[in-house]
Amino acid sequence: MSRPLVRRALLRDERVAAPPLLFLLGVGAVLVLAACGSAEGESGGRGEGEVPVPAVEAVQAQYGALPLRERLSGTVEAQGQVQVLPESSGRLVSVTAQNGDFVQRGEVLARVDAQTSQAQLAQAQASLESAQAQAQQAKANLEEIRAEFTRTKKLAADSLVSQQQLETQRAQLQSAKASYQQAQAQVQQARGTIAERSEAVGQTVVRAPISGRVGQRNAEIGMQVGGQTPLFTIGKLSEVQVTVPVSQEMLGRIEEGQTARITSGSLRGDSTVTAEVSRISPFIESGTYSAEAEIDVNNNNGQLRPGMFVKVDVAYGESRKATLVPMSALYENPDSGARGVYVAPSLGEELQAPRQNTSEDGTQPLVGPVPMQFKSVQVVAEGSNVAGVRGIEPDSWVVVVGQHLLGGGDSSPQARVQPTKWTRIVDLQSLQQQDLLRQVMDGQQQAPSSPDSSTWQADSTGAS
Repeated sequence: MSRPLVRRALLRDERVAAPPLLFLLGVGAVLVLAACGSAEGESGGRGEGEVPVPAVEAVQAQYGALPLRERLSGTVEAQGQVQVLPESSGRLVSVTAQNGDFVQRGEVLARVDAQTSQAQLAQAQASLESAQAQAQQAKANLEEIRAEFTRTKKLAADSLVSQQQLETQRAQLQSAKASYQQAQAQVQQARGTIAERSEAVGQTVVRAPISGRVGQRNAEIGMQVGGQTPLFTIGKLSEVQVTVPVSQEMLGRIEEGQTARITSGSLRGDSTVTAEVSRISPFIESGTYSAEAEIDVNNNNGQLRPGMFVKVDVAYGESRKATLVPMSALYENPDSGARGVYVAPSLGEELQAPRQNTSEDGTQPLVGPVPMQFKSVQVVAEGSNVAGVRGIEPDSWVVVVGQHLLGGGDSSPQARVQPTKWTRIVDLQSLQQQDLLRQVMDGQQQAPSSPDSSTWQADSTGAS
């Protein structure tokens, strides 16, 4: 590119907006190279060694307290979520439930072939009838012997029969009683067998253990199933539970009743679900050194789906109030090593007059050139892409993009400034963190038992 074209690109009309944050570093490199090139040779419209005025983006600092929070990762389960397993082994002969169906407790979901169980039940019923007949015969025999013994007892009282004959009939009576009791026991045993066989037949019918929605259907007619074959998953989707692991270090900050904000890229419209920490397990697992926290969430709108992987931000307090700036405003001076921010003291006056050419995303045209000052700051708190600092006043205009273009040993640098919205810068800052979080979440899904991936912590005071 020729130097006149570079100059025209740098000193463009105010109606042209500054480049977005993600591309500014590349544009800055072009600016620096162009400046170096202009210093090496002759220029048609600029003196030798003249450095072009860079373009930067700035936002207005705010005043307030940063919310302190822990960022965790969790999974969603339906209320009362349970796997449905068959109680009987065999071949499925019918499947009546489909994914998404709402079923009532006790409703039939599928049936296992019951021919063998029904045959065994019929055999048990026949055995009961035989036992009952034997018991009736034993009872009749007992009554006959008892009547005979009563007559013999009267005759013995009149000395008409011998005492030996009386004792013989007494023994026969005791034997008849024992036979009748044995027949009754056989009847009870046969009834127990029928109950057992009836239960076996009932176990061939797979019923819903709770009322809820059917999902994860794994049942087809003709397939062989056993007691460990999951056929369906059922749960109440109107109420879900988010389970998150809490490390032993976090347990001192996370408590029941604290506000939890649940987000996921799968939520419609990128919305956030707000709930409270419902329960925290008092036991820490030896493998992961973490305890489980549970969050009950009203899910009438169906935003959360069982099995979904979500991010959970648990708010546990606020930092002390300070001047707030985006994290991208913090800059380490390459000359002094001091950490601070670049401020534009006169930018507020430049912006007092109404400006007409505001872009659709709320950013305004370039202003200036205006003088810049580097001010050292003390970071007192760090939050989600925001830092609380001391050393500058609230409402100061701070540079958030392009600070590296303001160095070079110039004690009084100047720059053309594009005022931009705070939310735009914070959103752009979060893109890189979202990519990192997505990698962490993918790693946890691939290795859920790994202690290193059980939690993901951020946004604590003094650490991020």
